[in-house]
Amino acid sequence: MNNLQLIIISIFLAINLIAFFIMLLDKTKSRINNAERISEGMLFFMATIFGSLGVYAGMFAFRHKTRKWHFVVGIPMLIIQNSAFLYLVYLFLTQNNSLGINY
Repeated sequence: MNNLQLIIISIFLAINLIAFFIMLLDKTKSRINNAERISEGMLFFMATIFGSLGVYAGMFAFRHKTRKWHFVVGIPMLIIQNSAFLYLVYLFLTQNNSLGINY
């Protein structure tokens, strides 16, 4: 595993951890009256920028947003999209690595 692949994996894990804790933060804020909540748009944004696994794990770990159909359907679709994109990046990096191009 080269340095670029390690950096991509580290960034992916960091984004998912942040998304997971944002779900926890929003769940704790939901219990407080008149607390300023994190918008659903921000949660979807986090899922779109490769935090979908963290959002999905947070949904079920904290029982948060599991009754909203657009989360139950949308987040797994974003997991598929994120996985497909990461696979394409992997193919790109391995193809260029076989050509002798090192990053």
